[in-house]
Amino acid sequence: MAALTCGLRECGVNLRETDFLITHLHADHSGLVAALAADEARIYVSHGDAAVIKSAAVPGYWERESDFARRHGFSAEELERVMGSHPGRRYSAKTGLDFSTLKDGDTIGIGDYLFECIETPGHTEGHICLYERGKKIFISGDHVLGDITPNISLWSDERNPLHEYLMSLDKVYGLDVELVLPGHRSIFKNHRGRIEELRRHHRTRLNEVVSILKKGRQNVFQVASQMTWDIDCKSWDSFPAAQKWFAFGEAAAHLKYLEEEGRVAREMEGQEMVFFAGEGP
Repeated sequence: MAALTCGLRECGVNLRETDFLITHLHADHSGLVAALAADEARIYVSHGDAAVIKSAAVPGYWERESDFARRHGFSAEELERVMGSHPGRRYSAKTGLDFSTLKDGDTIGIGDYLFECIETPGHTEGHICLYERGKKIFISGDHVLGDITPNISLWSDERNPLHEYLMSLDKVYGLDVELVLPGHRSIFKNHRGRIEELRRHHRTRLNEVVSILKKGRQNVFQVASQMTWDIDCKSWDSFPAAQKWFAFGEAAAHLKYLEEEGRVAREMEGQEMVFFAGEGP
């Protein structure tokens, strides 16, 4: 909060005359909005992510995610550590916010800028980007990042977030863009080149997951523990609890995608779900 308010002050931003747009629900993008927004400010967000922000405060939300993780291999001990340190749980936006919801094609005019809302589900169900067609500026949130890959996670069997994400990459590939303003790290220019890199990354990931399953039937947690992660840890056991959670979610998303493609299958073994390569056991 101190860093953000200092930066806004240096830019000459008057918070009493400022509206806010949340590209997506994650706490590092939405957690401080209640503290920053004046009473008369508008807070823009997609309908889908607004609903999740509100539901996250309802009893049972985190328990449902924990049940999903437990069914897919997370131990009770590991889950206890995760829930005690999960940034989404600790820093999520306060409830009771009055959101102005956006949908695909809506526009926001600010001075000489006219931003078009583009729904890009994948990183979250309701992730949105903004595109200024005349000035060729693309505010990409966490949809397209320059030097890290957005986390694509699954926490429910009802979605296929990696499929959604790849379709959303296709959706913005053809835009005429000269400058990309992402939610993390450096700004960049060649969004098409970066999208091609992201597609290759996920193809490599999918093949890696299939290779892991060729060793035998495994749950999501076991698969995640063998995937390649760019993190400064010597082994899976030394991963911080929150990072195991995000890695687990990404493994689950890739397994779901592979299952929909028919490259892997699943079945219950007792109280636990296991995956295996191919069409059958």
